Amino acid sequence: MTNIYAHTPRENGQEWHRLDDHLLSVAEMAQSFAAPFQGERVAYLCGLLHDLGKFHPLFQEYLQKQASGEMSRSIPHAIWGAAFMYQLYWKKMNDPHAWQWFSLPIAAHHAGLHSSAYLSLTLEEKLEKQRSHFVEILRQAEWFLKKFVFPYMQSATKIPSFSETEREMWIRLVFSALVDADYLDTERHFQPELSPLRQPTVSITDLWNMFVADQEQLTSQADDTAVNRMRREVYEECVCAAARSQGVYRLTVPTGGGKTRSSLAFALKHAVEHRLDRIIVAIPYTSIIEQTANVYRGIFGNDAVLEHHSQIEVDDENEAADERLIQHRLSAENWDAPLIVTTTVQLFDSLFSNRPSKVRKLHNLSRSVIILDEVQSLPPELLKPTLDALAMLVRHCQTTIVLSSATQPFFEESRFLHAFSQMAVEEILPPPIVNRHFQQMQRVDYDIWKSPISLPKLARFIREQKQLLVVFNTRKEAKECVELLQEDEGVFHLSTLLCGAHRRRILKEVRERLRKNQPVRLISTQVVEAGVDLDFPIVMRQMGPLDRIVQAAGRCNREGKMDKGKVIIFETEEMPSPRGPYRTAMETARSLLAQRHPNDLHNPNIFREYFRRLFASVDVDSKNIQKDRETLDYPLVAEKYRLIDQDTVSVIVPYAEASEYLRTWESSPSRYSFRRLQPYMIQLYRFEAEKKEKDGWLREVADSVYEWLGDYDERIGIKEEVHDPFSLIG
Repeated sequence: MTNIYAHTPRENGQEWHRLDDHLLSVAEMAQSFAAPFQGERVAYLCGLLHDLGKFHPLFQEYLQKQASGEMSRSIPHAIWGAAFMYQLYWKKMNDPHAWQWFSLPIAAHHAGLHSSAYLSLTLEEKLEKQRSHFVEILRQAEWFLKKFVFPYMQSATKIPSFSETEREMWIRLVFSALVDADYLDTERHFQPELSPLRQPTVSITDLWNMFVADQEQLTSQADDTAVNRMRREVYEECVCAAARSQGVYRLTVPTGGGKTRSSLAFALKHAVEHRLDRIIVAIPYTSIIEQTANVYRGIFGNDAVLEHHSQIEVDDENEAADERLIQHRLSAENWDAPLIVTTTVQLFDSLFSNRPSKVRKLHNLSRSVIILDEVQSLPPELLKPTLDALAMLVRHCQTTIVLSSATQPFFEESRFLHAFSQMAVEEILPPPIVNRHFQQMQRVDYDIWKSPISLPKLARFIREQKQLLVVFNTRKEAKECVELLQEDEGVFHLSTLLCGAHRRRILKEVRERLRKNQPVRLISTQVVEAGVDLDFPIVMRQMGPLDRIVQAAGRCNREGKMDKGKVIIFETEEMPSPRGPYRTAMETARSLLAQRHPNDLHNPNIFREYFRRLFASVDVDSKNIQKDRETLDYPLVAEKYRLIDQDTVSVIVPYAEASEYLRTWESSPSRYSFRRLQPYMIQLYRFEAEKKEKDGWLREVADSVYEWLGDYDERIGIKEEVHDPFSLIG
C-alpha cells in the first residue's frame, strides 16, 4: 500500500508521489470544480479512478526505471478506470448510458475525448484480450476500491437529467474538472513552487472597488461633451442592471459609446451581487484584446488580468512520465484568474474541443460572467451549436452571458435559432434610451460609391487626403495599396501579419499624428474596425457585411469633435469575390443598401432586418455538428467546429524582445514565460506553415508553435507572401 506511486520524484528530489494521495487529491479538487454544474458525484469518482491502471505492477516497474534513468516503454494506464466503470454500469447493470458519464472523461484524461461508439468498442476489446491485466489491477487496487470507491458510490446522489446536447457538454465539463485537477496535483508534486503563484492576488470585490475608484477619477477629468454624457448614462444603466438575476443580457451601444468599459462595470457588479468567481471577456480580434487588456491592467494591475489568445499545443497523447513533457503539458492555461481577456476563437474552439490542454479551462466558465464583445462577428454557419452551448452554461452552470455590440444580431428572433427560445434575453439599456443614443451619435454621413475604382485611382484619392483610414477585406489588396503609396509621407499599415506588439506601436504613432493634425493615412485589414480607439475625419470601407461597415464607421469622428465625419463605402475593380458566409453577408448588405438611404445605417433596427435575412440565407449548422454532439462523437465535433475554417498555428516573429523571450521559454517552459511571447506572435494556416518549414522559413519550437526565420519588415510584417487568416484570429 505504501509503495504504489503515481509519479516519480521531482528532479533532484527524493519524495515519490503516492498513488492513493494523488487519486484522493484529484477527486476532491475535481469534485469542487464540478459543483456549480451538479457534477460533484461523477467528477469525484472520475478522480478516484482516473489512474486506476497505475496499480498494475508493470506500471510501477516502469516508474522505477524512469526514476533510475533507464530506458523503458510506457505502460498505458488511462483506459482501465474507464473499463472498470464500463463493466460495472453497462455489462453488469445493463445501463446503456450511465457508463459514458465516467468512462469518457477517465479514458480521455491524456489522449482526449473519444467518441462513445469508439470507446465502447475499445473497452470491449481490452476487457476480452487483456482480461488478466485488468484482473491484476483490480487485485492490487482492491483495498483502495473497498475503502474509497464503493462506499462513495453507494451514498452518491442521482445524475442530473439533460437533453442530448446538454449531456454532451456536461460530460465535457466533467472532463475539464478532472483534467485540471489532475494537472494541478501533478504540478504540485513536480513544481511545488508554482502552486502559490496560482492563488489570485485580488478578489472580484477588490476589482469592483478599484474600478469604481478609477471611474470616479475618469468622470471628474472628462470634458462635458454629448459623447461623454452618453457614456456616463450607459455606465450608470449598466451598474443599475447588474443587480438583476443571472441569465442572458444584451448591451446595445453605438460605436464610441463606451460599451467596453460599461459592459465590464455590469459584469463586475453582477459578479459581486451573485458571488461569482470571474469575468471572461471574449473579443473577435487580437488587436482589440491588446488594447482592452492594457486598459484593464492600468486599472487593476498585471496580476489580476490574464490576456490569453495564443494557446500552446502540448503533447496530450503521451502518457510517459518524462518531466520535460509534463512541464510542457502543465504550461497550458486553466483560466484561474479573476479577469480573463481572450478571443472568441479561443473560447469556442476550446468549448467544442476534445483535447485535454484546451478543455482544461472549461469548468471555470461556470460561476462566471462571459462578455461576448462584438457578438455579431460569430460565424453564422456555426450559430446553432454555439448558442446551444451558451444556453447550457446559463441553464446549468450559473453563468451569465452579455451580448455586447452596436450592431446586434437578435438571435432569439430567428426561426432558425432555438437555443434562447426558453430564456428571456434582457436588455441592459431600455430601447428608448438605445434609440436616443443612436440619434445623438450620428457623427458621420455615409456615401456609397456607385462604380468600382481601380487601386491606382484609389491610391491617388488617398494621397489627396490629409488624414483617413481605409479598410480592405483582404491583406492582399491592403498590401498592394500600401505599395502604391510607399513614397508618401504618413502612410501606415495594419494587418494580422504584424505581431501585436508591432501593431500597438503603429497605433500609438497614428494616434499621435492624429492629435497633432499631421498627415496620416492608415491602410488596414479588418483588424482595426472594431473596438480600436481611433478618430479619423474620413473612413473608407470596402463593401462587406453590414455590421463590418458600421464597425469601421465607428473609427470616424469617434469623439464627435467635428460636425460630421465622412464614411465612404467603395468597391475595387480588382476586388476578389469572397466565399461562403462572408460572401452571403456581403451580398445581403449590398441588397439591403440598394433599398435604403445610406444614412439609414444610423438606425439600430436596420440590423434586425439584416440579420433576419442573413440567418435565413445561411445554414446555421452547416456542418451538422448538433447531430454529432447527440451521438457523443467528440473528435468529429472538434474537427468540424472551427471559427477559423482551417487550422492555424502560432508563429513567433523577430520583433523587439521576442528572441530573448523565446530562449527563456525554451530553456524553462512555463505558462508565465509563454505569456510573455504572446505579443510577438502571428497566426498562419497550418498547411502554409508546414510548407514554409520545409522551405527553411520556420523552425518548430513546440507543437503548433514556430519561430519565423525570415525577414520582418517594419511596414508589412513578415516578408514572404502568405495567405491571411483574417476572419477571426485566436
